[in-house]
Amino acid sequence: MSLRLGDVAPNFKANTTLGEIDFYEFLGDGWGILFSHPADFTPVCTTELGKTALLKEEFAKRNTKVLAVSVDPLDKHLSWINDINETQQCDVTFPIIADENKTVANLYDMIHPNASETFTVRSLFIIGPDKKVKLIITYPASTGRNFHEVLRVLDSLQLTAKYSVATPADWKDGEDVIVTAAVSTADIPARFPKGHKIIKPYLRTTPQPNK
Repeated sequence: MSLRLGDVAPNFKANTTLGEIDFYEFLGDGWGILFSHPADFTPVCTTELGKTALLKEEFAKRNTKVLAVSVDPLDKHLSWINDINETQQCDVTFPIIADENKTVANLYDMIHPNASETFTVRSLFIIGPDKKVKLIITYPASTGRNFHEVLRVLDSLQLTAKYSVATPADWKDGEDVIVTAAVSTADIPARFPKGHKIIKPYLRTTPQPNK
């Protein structure tokens, strides 16, 4: 059965390029991103892991750890990292899981037989401190991920987890947000003292509360 938003992310132990890990222990009390790639030594994946490495400080600022996975063995991962670092001018320091038995791939439904019976699809999961799945994105093998979108969604998830707000289309960190229906219009001034606009009774905006 495939995972859905709000489900508890399955825990697992696995061998990685940084040694054996327990997933929950690795995440600690922070946020996590688990993403799969179809195979080592492939061009799109090389750029993706390089981009992830280059955004290391951005993930750290958001108290978020990243973890990659594919069904290739550990020795291939270690060799491939050299190519990633060379071609993408980066330093891959996050772990890559060697999931040869497809344990993690099956737990997270990363094998889609109609796409490939052997390789993982390009899935990405954002997992909250409560160990629940907050986001699932699945791309085809031919399309690289937009990691700036991943950061944007992460900002939104972390913001909306603390405040009774939602983020509108194309929202970016620092822009106005939407007050949720759980807050009455009468209560907005007390909850959001920076001010608000009433566009429609159901569409109320306010400056981002943590900025």
